[in-house]
Amino acid sequence: MELLNDMALFVEVAQTRSFRRAADATGVPNSTLSRRISALEKAIGLRLLHRTTRRVELTEAGQLYYERCRRIVEEARLAHEQLREMQAQPSGVLRASLPVDFATLYMAPLVAEFASRYPGITFDFDLTPRRVDLVSEPFDVAIRMGELTDSNLIARMLARLSVQVYASPGYLKLAGEPKHPSDLAQHECIGFPKAGKWTLHHDAESVEVDVGGRFMVNSVGMFRRLATLDLGIVLLPVEIAAEDLAAGRLRRVLPDWQAKSTPVYALTETRLLPAKTQRFIEFLQERLG
Repeated sequence: MELLNDMALFVEVAQTRSFRRAADATGVPNSTLSRRISALEKAIGLRLLHRTTRRVELTEAGQLYYERCRRIVEEARLAHEQLREMQAQPSGVLRASLPVDFATLYMAPLVAEFASRYPGITFDFDLTPRRVDLVSEPFDVAIRMGELTDSNLIARMLARLSVQVYASPGYLKLAGEPKHPSDLAQHECIGFPKAGKWTLHHDAESVEVDVGGRFMVNSVGMFRRLATLDLGIVLLPVEIAAEDLAAGRLRRVLPDWQAKSTPVYALTETRLLPAKTQRFIEFLQERLG
């Protein structure tokens, strides 16, 4: 049993890359934590961690040991949590990576509703645009928009967002309103870099258009805002455009046409999920689906 406890402490240090943060997370004093890990290394006969004044790094042996121990510790925690869940609501810190614009513009009210439903859960959200590594970083779940590249992660579909064409009344007054997708080639179209073609569908008909414009940005929130400032035409998920549409800042363009829907996934590193993560994913499937 002592070995299992030390394995759990090692996993926390390996995930946080810090004795201090691991001590905060486990409630074990920093000095005790360091002594226990040193004793574990001595028992194994190999150094697991490189310690510096600024950071803790895994040795080659430490990385191998971490990958094995993490699964054992996760299974043990899950076993305890499943039993606790019979008596109480899910609790603990939910660490999630969320897409910046989708989270800010659309998910925030859902998070508020979820937090109200499960008061025992606290939240640590990462809204940077980088793709976090769910294997080596201490995240419970990552929400991603768009088609997935091949990976060993577990993907659960949350929703498919309908994507349509929008522009502001001011832009349409200045530039005129396109009547057919091919007309978009003559307009200012705001979108992601390298997305030089838009494909629109109407019933069985599909039209691919070379589009361009002065603004290429990598943020849905930014090109949504630029569109409301009369600077061009955009493709947006209906859910993200809804507020501006209702306020009259944007109008639907080419209403009989729409782009390919955007999938939204919840990604996890394992199928063995603690209650807090399982409930969060189920809630998003319920509300987004």
